[in-house]
Amino acid sequence: MSERRAASDEDERERGAGTEQGTPYASGTLPAPSPLPAESPLPRRSTRDARRAFEEGVLPPLVALLVALVAGDFLILAYGQSPGAVYRLLLDGTWGNAYGFGQVLYKATTLVFTGLAVSIGLRGGLFNIGAESQLAAGGFAAAALGLLLPAGAPALLAIPLCVLAAAAAGGAVGAVPGVLKARFGAHEVIVTIMLNFIVLALLNWVVAAKLHVPETLHTPEMPAGAAVPRLSALLPAFHGSAANFTILLALAAAAAAGWYLFRTRRGYELRAVGLQPEAAEYGGVNVPGVWTRAMALSGLLAGLGGINYVLGYKHYYEDGFAGGAGFLGIAVALVGRNHPWGVVLAALFFATLSQGGLAIHALVPKQIVEVLQGIVILAVAVSVPEVRRILRGRRTP
Repeated sequence: MSERRAASDEDERERGAGTEQGTPYASGTLPAPSPLPAESPLPRRSTRDARRAFEEGVLPPLVALLVALVAGDFLILAYGQSPGAVYRLLLDGTWGNAYGFGQVLYKATTLVFTGLAVSIGLRGGLFNIGAESQLAAGGFAAAALGLLLPAGAPALLAIPLCVLAAAAAGGAVGAVPGVLKARFGAHEVIVTIMLNFIVLALLNWVVAAKLHVPETLHTPEMPAGAAVPRLSALLPAFHGSAANFTILLALAAAAAAGWYLFRTRRGYELRAVGLQPEAAEYGGVNVPGVWTRAMALSGLLAGLGGINYVLGYKHYYEDGFAGGAGFLGIAVALVGRNHPWGVVLAALFFATLSQGGLAIHALVPKQIVEVLQGIVILAVAVSVPEVRRILRGRRTP
């Protein structure tokens, strides 16, 4: 058998050598083919794709910002004030002094969490409008667990436990619409809207009937060990502002969300389902499972936002503390183009407008800031398809 295989291999080599000698290249009738270039064109294509994604991701928010500034100019002029003076006062009251900047960081911290929550859902093709209730549930769970801890509980134990409680409560509330959609096809928008009313009303009843301090709508204060330190403990210039070290957790959450979306298989499945669930299912992805995980993760991130107020600022849960931050997270996600670091920048922008509204109240009504926020959202919605059309038309030869 081995002799027969050796003879067969020798015949194959002889046939190959004869074929090679009979080719035009060997006879000299045609020039030998030049070697392949050392550099492949694939990196250049990937660079073009990255540039295209960058342009389509960055230009629409910039266009929306310019549109909002122009519209703001007309509104300010209608009140008989100088747009330059108003914008200067807005910047001086926010980024121009330590207290104002600290307040911007505090408000942006909550918006980062709610913006990430909405963006994770949108990446999976789900519209989570329940960040408000998930935020409140997380804050309440952190406060309730903090009240159960002994007075001498160390911060290294108390703070992580409260953070885990906030994440679990927000994730549980967020998982409900995910499970209902996966099992029964219930639309997540309707379910999350209804859960906002149910969860907020339930928390209101629990606080008012069981846990409130007399003549208030907030719980008793938690032990000192469960309090997240203020930034002023490290940077005295922030004295008086509510900024605290929860902002580090917000940045870590943004980094973790980016890693999950773009570096893991689960994140790839989530994005695939968001783009085309039928194709993802045909490729072997468990679409109902992705829906459930996406909504649970979305609720978890929103629930973490509750610790900014409960652990970092007041050290108790207060009814209505969210103040619309859950709904504003929708705008943050849209302006941030559903990218984790875009969400961080958008959160800073909306926090600047929110705090700046208090600074410009001496010249114009602070409600003008709310009008500008709405204009930005509308401008982003309109500019995204237009900018893409212009860019693609420019690239077409």
